[in-house]
Amino acid sequence: MDADTVARRFAKPVLFMLCLLPAVWLAAGILALQGGDPTAAAARALGANPVEKIQDTLGIWGLRLLLVTLMITPLRIIGGWPRLQLFRRMLGLFAFFYIAMHFAWYLFVDQAFAWSQLLADIAKRPFITAGFAAFLLLVPLAFTSTQGSMRRLGRRWQKLHRLVYPVAVLGCVHYWWQVKADVREPLVYAGIAAILLGWRAVRAWRRRRTTMGTQSSVAGTGAHGRERDRGQDQQASRSGPGVQHLADQPPAEQ
Repeated sequence: MDADTVARRFAKPVLFMLCLLPAVWLAAGILALQGGDPTAAAARALGANPVEKIQDTLGIWGLRLLLVTLMITPLRIIGGWPRLQLFRRMLGLFAFFYIAMHFAWYLFVDQAFAWSQLLADIAKRPFITAGFAAFLLLVPLAFTSTQGSMRRLGRRWQKLHRLVYPVAVLGCVHYWWQVKADVREPLVYAGIAAILLGWRAVRAWRRRRTTMGTQSSVAGTGAHGRERDRGQDQQASRSGPGVQHLADQPPAEQ
C-alpha cells in the first residue's frame, strides 16, 4: 500500500474527525444544557454566558483552521512533504464551516435574526465590519473548491483563491478588535498570519526576479546572436559571391 493510499484511507478520516471534535463538544454542551444537566463537563465548559462562548469558540476555530490551511504550502515546499496537499481542501472547508457557523450563531441566536440590527452593527462596529467582509470573501472560495470548478475556471481559479490572504488578515483584525483587554491570543494569530503571508510575498518576489533575469539573459543572447549573424554576412559579402554561393548550396550540389 503506497503513501497516497494510506493518506486517503486513514489519515484523511482521522483528520476529519479531529476537525469535527470542537463542533461535537459544543453540541454536547448545548444538549446538556437543554436537557437540564448543567453539571456535565461540556455544559460547564460553556461558562456563565453560553451564547457568547459558543459564538467565540466557533470563530476561533475557524481562524485556527484557516491558518493551518495556509501552512500547508510552506510545509510542503520547505519540509518536502508533498502529500500534505491532500489535506488542504478539507482543512479549508472546515475553516469555512466554523466561520459560517460563527456568523449563523451571531445572526440567529445572538441577534434573533434581526437584520436591521445586523446592518447597524456592520456599519457602526468595525470588528463586525471586518468579520463580515472576511465571511463574504470566503463564500466564493468554498463554493469553487471542487475539481470541476478548478477545470472550469482554469488560471482564474488560482487568482480567485488568493482572496484567502485578505480573509486571513481580516479574520485576525476582527478577533483583535473584538477583544477588549487581553490581546495576547489575537496577537499570536496575527503573528502567524504575518509569517505565512510574508513567506509567500518573499517567494513571489524571488520568482519574479528570477523570471526577469532569465528573460534578460535570453534577450541578451538573442541580440548577441543577431550581431554575430550580421558580422558573418558582412564577411561573406567581402569574400565574393562565389564563396557565398557555395556556402548556400547543399553538399550534393557543391
